[in-house]
Parts: sequence; structure tokens; C-alpha cells
Amino acid sequence: MQTSVIGFPRIGTLRELKFASEKYFKKEISEKELLQTGKELRVTHWNTQKQAGIDYISCNDFSYYDMVLDTVVLFNLIPKRYKELNLSDLDTYFAMARGYQGENGDVKALAMKKWFNTNYHYLVPEVDDQVEISLNGTKIFDEFQEALDLGIKTKPVIVGPYTLMKLLRFTGTLTYQDILDDLINGYLEVIKKLRDLGASWIEVDEPALVFDLSDKDIILFKEIYTKILDNKESVKILLQTYFGDIRDCYQTVLNLDFDGIGLDFIEGKENLTLLDRYGFDQNKILFAGVVNGKNIWKNEYEKTVSLIEKIKLYAASFPITTPFGTPVVPDVYKTYETSSSNKGDSSLQQ
Repeated sequence: MQTSVIGFPRIGTLRELKFASEKYFKKEISEKELLQTGKELRVTHWNTQKQAGIDYISCNDFSYYDMVLDTVVLFNLIPKRYKELNLSDLDTYFAMARGYQGENGDVKALAMKKWFNTNYHYLVPEVDDQVEISLNGTKIFDEFQEALDLGIKTKPVIVGPYTLMKLLRFTGTLTYQDILDDLINGYLEVIKKLRDLGASWIEVDEPALVFDLSDKDIILFKEIYTKILDNKESVKILLQTYFGDIRDCYQTVLNLDFDGIGLDFIEGKENLTLLDRYGFDQNKILFAGVVNGKNIWKNEYEKTVSLIEKIKLYAASFPITTPFGTPVVPDVYKTYETSSSNKGDSSLQQ
């Protein structure tokens, strides 16, 4: 049975990223030193997964602050007030994340909101009337190439266009219809560049599909992905959902040309029922979220095996994974070994 990782913990076994970031904010280390810490963590995490035999290893799941903010930078959704600070790319990024007070100006950070049903918070992306959506960042491409140079072909992960659209806050007169085509074209450009670099799979994360969806929402989702999937060419697209089930749009998802569909079988209480009611397209790959990524303690194997046996009725072969990414779960590989109060193998180790 194959295995997949949606997103790996990024902070480091000894919280290296946290401490390096704090030193950078205090001007105790340089930008180069912070970026080097990030690179060392990515290399360690990719090699850890490779040595563990993970079949689908992700890239672009690493972030210096927030994965939504990374997507904002990628598509140049940077509000005017931050651009006017004339800071470096990294400091502009952190100005949006933390605010900025200095010789170049005084601005507050973007608002923060709870990331679905987790204790993680994301930065709310803003769209002002001066926005010009274009491919701006290179992080996702750089990290794919970085892993490739190590001999590891990863699965790039990106916040999907539907979820991004649902998270946007419009501060002027523009609406989502005004930016939709440009945003879709931006995602198509990302897909093309990754395809040219040699990517076989691209994962688009769409947790917003677990919300209660209106007919208008489903039409928007279908419009976005009909255009994207019609132009994906040879690269395979994995639609990854999590934090619940997709009862309102399962049939729509099944009828679109996705190569893989990721379902949460831990918090998605109705996903198994949906498989039973509507079946699954055997030309697609089901990525089954069956190991609770929020739980750092011992996995309940009997429950997991029982769940896998049920899923086998609808998909003969499928990769297993956590139902959602674990970017901010503590990395317990080393600390576990010396802990006298552990309760068993962590889910991440398994």
C-alpha cells in the first residue's frame, strides 16, 4: 500500500524555525542565515520522508509564516500599503504577517482568522482596487527544484483557487468576478511551470469544499476547475479536501477530470457514505485520509485497519495519508526518544 504526506511539520525537532525567525526579527541574524535555516529544515524533512518510504512527498508545504500568505505573494495579491514600504521581498512578506514600524513607514499586519477547525490561524488575504494579479513569487518552483536536486521528486502543494477565493477580503469596489479570470490564468501558469520542471503530480488543497455549499458556490467551483483541468495536459492534479466531508459537491468533484481525490475519513463523517451511495471512479486515485494528523499519540490500529477494509470496497488500491496537512504539529521525532512521559508511538512516526 502506498503512502502520501499532505504537509510535513515545518518548525523543526528543536523548533529551529521559530528561533531563527525570532532572531531575524530582532536583527540578530541576516536574511541569508534565516533562509539557510529554512533550506536545512526542508532537506531534513524530505530525507526523513524518503527514508521512511513515503511514496508521495510534498514540497511547498514549508512556510516561514503562513501557507495562505505564501499564495498571496505567489500571485501578487499584495495590498498597496505594503508595497509602498519599499522593503525587500522577505521583509514585505513579514510586514504583512507581523506589521511594520520603521523608517519606511508604519502599517498593521493583515487580519488573522482561525484556520477551519484547528488552533492554527491564517492571514486573511486582501484585494484592493489597485491589485494586479500576476505570477510574482518563485517559492513553489524553487522548492520543487531544490528537492529534485536531492534526487527526490515531490508533489507540489498549493492552496486551491476556490478556497483562496473564499478566504479573500475585498476592501474596495472589486468583486471576485473582476479577478476570477486573472486568478485562474495564474494557476494555469503555475501548473505549466511545474510541468516544465518535471512535476508529475500537483496537489491543490480545497478545504473550503467542506463548508455548506450553495448552488452558486458549486457553479463557481466547477467554472474554476473546468478551465484548469482542460489545460493541465500531462501533469496529474490531486484535489485534496480535509476538515470534513464534501457531501454538497461529491458528485460534481467525481465528474470533473481530477486524477486524484483526497478525502478525509476522520472528520469527514459522510465521506464513506458518499462512496457507498455514488461509488468512485476507478480511473482516478483515491487518497484516503485515515491517520489522524492532529493526534500526536499512538494511532488506534484496529480502527484504521477496519476503515481501510471498508474503503477497499470502493477503491481496490489507494494511498493512505493523514486527512490534512500537519505543518504546525510539533515535530516529535527526537524529543519523543528522550521523553519519559510519552504514551506510545506518535502518528507522525507511524
